[in-house]
Amino acid sequence: MEAIEFKTKIKNGLIRIPDKFRQKNGDTVKVIILSEQKVRQTDIIDKLLLTPVKSKQFSPLLREEIYDRVSPSEILRI
Repeated sequence: MEAIEFKTKIKNGLIRIPDKFRQKNGDTVKVIILSEQKVRQTDIIDKLLLTPVKSKQFSPLLREEIYDRVSPSEILRI
């Protein structure tokens, strides 16, 4: 197996092979794509911030409600 390395851009889903490597036309090759851009991991919070769930019943909590203490038994009744 021969290894060939070159840099190119993917355009419309196609990888342009430089002229000096085109003699390999018709050969079966193994392609490994190494992107120079960082892959950003997104979590559920990132997704919700980008596309928040909208609800007609939503109303933001008041400051007093945020800091109001609720007992565990009250939570179970809600």
